[in-house]
Amino acid sequence: MNYTWMELLWLLFIYSFLGWVCETIVSTIKKKKFINRGFSNGPFCLVYGVAAVLIALTMDDLIDNPVFLFLGCGSLCTLIEWVTGKTLERMNQHKWWDYSKKRWNFDGYICLQYSLLWAVLGVISILYGNQLCLTIYHAIPRLIRTILLWAFLVVILLDIVASSAAVFHIQKQVPSVIRWNRKVAIYSYRFLLGIIRLVEHRMAKAYPAILEKTEKIGGKTGKFAEGCGFYKLFWLFVIGSFVGDLVETVFCRFSMGKWMVRSSLVWGDFSVVWGMALALATALLHKDMNKPDRYIFMIGTISGGVYEYVLSVLSQLVFGQVFWDYTQIPFNLGGRINLLFCLFWGIAAVVWIKFLYPKLSGLIEKVPKLTGYILTWVMVVFMSVNILVSALALIRYDVRAGGPPAADGWEHVIDVHFDDELMQHRYPSSKPELNGVKPSTLE
Repeated sequence: MNYTWMELLWLLFIYSFLGWVCETIVSTIKKKKFINRGFSNGPFCLVYGVAAVLIALTMDDLIDNPVFLFLGCGSLCTLIEWVTGKTLERMNQHKWWDYSKKRWNFDGYICLQYSLLWAVLGVISILYGNQLCLTIYHAIPRLIRTILLWAFLVVILLDIVASSAAVFHIQKQVPSVIRWNRKVAIYSYRFLLGIIRLVEHRMAKAYPAILEKTEKIGGKTGKFAEGCGFYKLFWLFVIGSFVGDLVETVFCRFSMGKWMVRSSLVWGDFSVVWGMALALATALLHKDMNKPDRYIFMIGTISGGVYEYVLSVLSQLVFGQVFWDYTQIPFNLGGRINLLFCLFWGIAAVVWIKFLYPKLSGLIEKVPKLTGYILTWVMVVFMSVNILVSALALIRYDVRAGGPPAADGWEHVIDVHFDDELMQHRYPSSKPELNGVKPSTLE
């Protein structure tokens, strides 16, 4: 099923609200008093909305296979819950929720009973819920629903900003931000501080641990890309993209007997899928390197499979092309993922977190600070332009196949510099159509 952006936004709000209702009811019954369990102050629990939207976009392929639909919904939602929990813990140094006392839990963030519940809810949303929500949406006059959606969007964004400020104690930094006028700044600061304190008071009831004083972990040494912040993750993305492209090229040479371009981008040898996977895995698992190998392997196997499946569907929706096809490999799911490569993701996660990341992290930190900052932002600009141009080239490559001629200036430029011959060389794999869409190769 194809969704418009406004329909997806509607689903985001509806399911966020329903998730908030369920979470609040359960917490209120347990605590015997009203507890607002949303991250924001409004009646929204966004993790439910995000999960519902991703399910709607990615799980339609499995609607005729109830078993895989159930497993897919459960795996995707469980991964979202785990990633959300780990991300918030990395930012705040506290767990927002803890299932450690429940049986069959993993890492305290996920457990079997809730994963099964996620799976059931996901299947219900695909089979019945989305259609019902969209029926209600289209029953509302267009002008009214447009105003409602934009109003909801503005309110929820402002709410998230205030809630984030409360969680990360941004009120401590506000005076340095307000520079307009001394008198105005004082009143503005007091007003903002009052709002944040109200939010903190509310969130302290819902998530007591997150607002506890956080001990400073380790000290800063003044090295470039110290810790696991933006600079470190960006260079891991670049390095992972390059090495991933190299690995895929060599793999194709030995498995297919020929050299094949495997780059995602039109300039340079970069496989964005690998780069993104490496950066995300590092951000989530770099503090877990002392945990057992089986822990890292399990996370890598499941999350890698879900990541690859979701990326395959989303890239098909955005670019109108399937960028890889595993239909010829045993134990595949819709040609998007296969068991062998899922296990490879798990092995790669162990090797990376346990052995390679500590060494590469140390090498990156040895770069002189000024040199590192300059090179980083030069590379940021290059990769941003590279990704944008590659996306436009792929869109035009798909449209040119029986489509209308170039109408706008950028289309003419793309057609001249990235014609079919060059694109065929850059994305050489022409596989049979998957789900009615002509595939290419991008990984």
